[in-house]
Amino acid sequence: MTSQMVTDALIRAIWRKARPKELLHHADQGSQYTRAPFQRLMADHGITCAMSRSGNVWDTAAMDSVFSSMKTKK
Repeated sequence: MTSQMVTDALIRAIWRKARPKELLHHADQGSQYTRAPFQRLMADHGITCAMSRSGNVWDTAAMDSVFSSMKTKK
């Protein structure tokens, strides 16, 4: 996953969806998400960035579980 790929995905999401009043983007501390252009894009659109603690795989596992539950509920 490249920095350009995640930036392009965020731009497409911003263009296609009406943004709610508050939006939280959760990510690990991968270089794609910590780079200045991506962080600036989120700030410019009022998106709050939440990141896992460095070196703590359990943070990401917990969020993945939450999102999995949300995707499978009907």
